[in-house]
Amino acid sequence: MANKVALVTGAQAGIGAACAKRLARDGVAVGVLDLKAELCADTVQAIRDAGGEAIALGADISNRAEVKAAVQQLRETFGPITIVVNNAGVTDFVPFEEINEDRWEVVYKINVLGQIIVTQEVLPDMKAKGWGRVVMISSSSAQTGAVGMTTYSGSKGAVVTMTKTLAQELGPLGITVNNIPPGSVMGTIMSEANRHRFPIPEQQLLQAIPVGRMGEPNDIANACAWLCHEDTGYVNGQTIGVNGGRVVS
Repeated sequence: MANKVALVTGAQAGIGAACAKRLARDGVAVGVLDLKAELCADTVQAIRDAGGEAIALGADISNRAEVKAAVQQLRETFGPITIVVNNAGVTDFVPFEEINEDRWEVVYKINVLGQIIVTQEVLPDMKAKGWGRVVMISSSSAQTGAVGMTTYSGSKGAVVTMTKTLAQELGPLGITVNNIPPGSVMGTIMSEANRHRFPIPEQQLLQAIPVGRMGEPNDIANACAWLCHEDTGYVNGQTIGVNGGRVVS
């Protein structure tokens, strides 16, 4: 995987940071992107301390001009971008009857349009190389639904469907597109901020996970790295659930 360049969004901490570090461990140069570049300093430093290459980038993924500038900065630093991990997103806990147009727009603009914009901006490099890896990070709520999370689970369901469509459209170009819907991952900014809102107590949730533990960011990162590898070129359009068996396919 040496000489490969990746862009990982939502990478200041949690799943995004774990994915960035894991790819760097495989020899990939990584653009660590979040809303502001300074938020990514710790992730970048950890990668560099381990002997890897990384650069901090700042952009709102729903703002094409900001994404375009960040992508160009990464390209100028390390070269053509052929791996993208679409991890950035926002959550939402609102009872169905209280959903309004403004909140719906915020969630879908980031969780769906943002993935489209980021992928579009790196796509020319992948097409030119005839090789690419796109990994979408959705959510197990897209598979099961979630009480009080209509906008969030719906937006992540759109990511699952988008993965299937892009896999068919981009596969002939040497670009694979796959999706990881994490389940019950602790230690992320989103999970820690909303832990008190989960309708199912943690102990009860553990009983529904066959492996008997909650997920960790590295669990997702290991699956992500596998999907990005040279050896997984025949894996395309797939939803790879990383959830301890809570959701089975």
